[in-house]
This record gives sequence, C-alpha cells and structure tokens, in this order.
Amino acid sequence: MAVANRWFNVERVDDDITMLVEPHVHPMVRCNIWHVRGRSMDLVVDTGMGMSPLRPELARVVGESDRPVLAVLTHAHFDHVGSWHEFDERGAHPAEPLGAVGALCGPAPLLPASYDPDYVRILIESGCDLGQCLVDAVPYADFDVARFALHHVAPTRFLVEGDVLDLGDRAFEVLHLPGHSPGSIGLWDATSGVLFSGDAICEGAIFDTLPGSDVEAYERTMHRLRALPLRVVHAGHEASFGRGRLVEMADSYLQRGERR
Repeated sequence: MAVANRWFNVERVDDDITMLVEPHVHPMVRCNIWHVRGRSMDLVVDTGMGMSPLRPELARVVGESDRPVLAVLTHAHFDHVGSWHEFDERGAHPAEPLGAVGALCGPAPLLPASYDPDYVRILIESGCDLGQCLVDAVPYADFDVARFALHHVAPTRFLVEGDVLDLGDRAFEVLHLPGHSPGSIGLWDATSGVLFSGDAICEGAIFDTLPGSDVEAYERTMHRLRALPLRVVHAGHEASFGRGRLVEMADSYLQRGERR
C-alpha cells in the first residue's frame, strides 16, 4: 500500500478554528477533527482514526502552547476516538457506551472483513459500503493495517446537558443530542452562532439504525437543532453549512419519519 506524503490535510477556518482530516481514510469514516483556540483553554472536538499521532500535528499547525487542552468526543464511534488517548483531559457524555461500536469491528478495524456480519448489514442498508480496507494509503512504511487497533481509555470528565466549557474568550454549552448514539453531544456557542454537531447532523447519510441509535430520540434532536438560531454548523463529516441547510436536512428527516 502507498505511503502518504502527509497524513493530515489542514484547513484554517478562522483565527481560532482549524479543521484537520485524514484524506486517505474512506469518506464514510473520514472524521472532521476540530481544534478551537481559546485564551485560557483549547478544545479538540473528535480525534479521527488514530493511525498517525494527532498531537504533534496540532502543535505543528496551530503552534506549541502551555494552555490546557480538553479533547471532547461528540460520540464514541470508532472513526472519532482514534487519538483520544493522546490527551490528558478527555470529555464525553456519561450515556455514551465507549467502545461499543468499535467492538463490532473485530480485531482489525481497518478491514471490514473482520466486522460483525450484522454490523456490516446495517452499514450496507444505510448506504455505506466500506469495501475491503478503510484506507488507500498508510502513514509510514511499516504500518500494518491488519494489526492496527483502537486504544480504549476512559474520560477524565463527563459532559452533560448545560455544562459550559469556558475557553476564556468564548464559551461552548454542551447540548445532549441523542439519536445517532445515546450520548451524542454538540458544542454550542450562542454568541457566535457556531455549533459543533458531531454526527447528529451532517451532510450525507444520517445513520439511525446503528447499535445504540434511537429514531424517536433522533426526531426530538432534529426538532431541537432546527430551533437553534445558529450561523454555521461544523459537523463530524463533510463540509460545514449554515442554518438554511440545517433546516432543509432536519425537515427531510422529520418528514421521512412522518411517512414511517
């Protein structure tokens, strides 16, 4: 397999927000990794697959800093948790079953042939064909896709509805957004109108039949998201979008539910 010249692509969204992605990972599990710089604390929102160390890359692209960093999981699906273990401070919702979906991937999460057959069926029925391997390149020459494994670590901090993450010059409120998973959360900055939504809403397929998903809870979450006076959504996958697109996607999902 080819060796990537660089493992991460980096996009500077504004002075404080940077997005990293792993371009050689299959698009369906290519998680957006967000870094938010604050005056007194930084946030990392989701951590990708973990095939190549994330913290050194963050230091390279956003600079070294002595500010504390809190790494937040919007949810614990395997494509979001890969580098979580690299951070000393780790936040997640207490309802999120850490490692539950990762456990369905068998001993080789990069090789769908090792997955639980029922999990594969759910993915295919949801429009997701992962093929034979989740990557088309590796980060270094002796990387073994068959031996790659996820690191399972516990949160150092539980994040629940209404918690406020104060970065010194901006603050994010924790929104519990169940449906995609029991402990899915979003981070909402009401002052700037910015929402980090994880997979609660993003471009592409909405997965509501995975283990731990709940359609009724998802419908309540869509109603809640639709009511937010937001300016931009930075999602767990694909491109960011504005309120108009969010309303369009939420309405489409809710109308689908009415037809069930």
